[in-house]
Amino acid sequence: MTTTPVADRSTATVAARATDLSKIYGQGETQVVALDRVSVDFRQAEFTAIMGPSGSGKSTLMHCVAGLDTFSSGSVRIGETELGSLKDRQLTKLRRDKIGFIFQAFNLLPTLTALENITLPMDIAGRKPDKQWLDTVIQMVGLRDRLGHRPAQLSGGQQQRVAVARALASRPDIIFGDEPTGNLDSRSGAEVLGFLRNSVRELGQTVVMVTHDPVAAAYADRVVFLADGRIVDEMYRPTADNVLDFMKQFDAKGRTS
Repeated sequence: MTTTPVADRSTATVAARATDLSKIYGQGETQVVALDRVSVDFRQAEFTAIMGPSGSGKSTLMHCVAGLDTFSSGSVRIGETELGSLKDRQLTKLRRDKIGFIFQAFNLLPTLTALENITLPMDIAGRKPDKQWLDTVIQMVGLRDRLGHRPAQLSGGQQQRVAVARALASRPDIIFGDEPTGNLDSRSGAEVLGFLRNSVRELGQTVVMVTHDPVAAAYADRVVFLADGRIVDEMYRPTADNVLDFMKQFDAKGRTS
């Protein structure tokens, strides 16, 4: 069901790459293969959604590629850096300097203002934010009049906008989102997805998002489908209807778990 790519991707720079990636839990009769020799590229300035039935391995794939979880075999690269060769301290530094994260839970510190939450990763790293870039990000997510507010004073949508701005503020090589609109109403979710899409189109950001929602996936440039720990197809220029139709095939084939 792969459709025509948006553009020639053969010359695009790869922001992250998994090669023959496997993740196995347990041994013997209790062994579970969460990822089964997965190979996939995530290219710069592209918005990719990862979808699949429950238990398909979509979150495991994202966590392994993002350096949040170890893998059993294979290779993961962020740019030219091989994650498997890094020690814990080096991996922590790479996540801090090269990767942005947006989670379903907003993960904001309640005692800090919105602006302090946005700049927190850079403050921890001892780096001063690029004021012009930070201003661009704040303008894009529409938070200028909320910078002095603490999380409890913000709506759920506003809190997730803070999380999006925090992920963008350090200009990471790639942003990973794990169900980033899962706790939001449809309107707030659409706003956040619009910000992520605009960060790709206007700022050249790379975004990889795990989602179960066909409407959310339609904001992406490409959807990668997983089943039973393997990539089974991909779709370019997705629409919510096309994604929903494809996901129904999993149910029809009994591939849920």
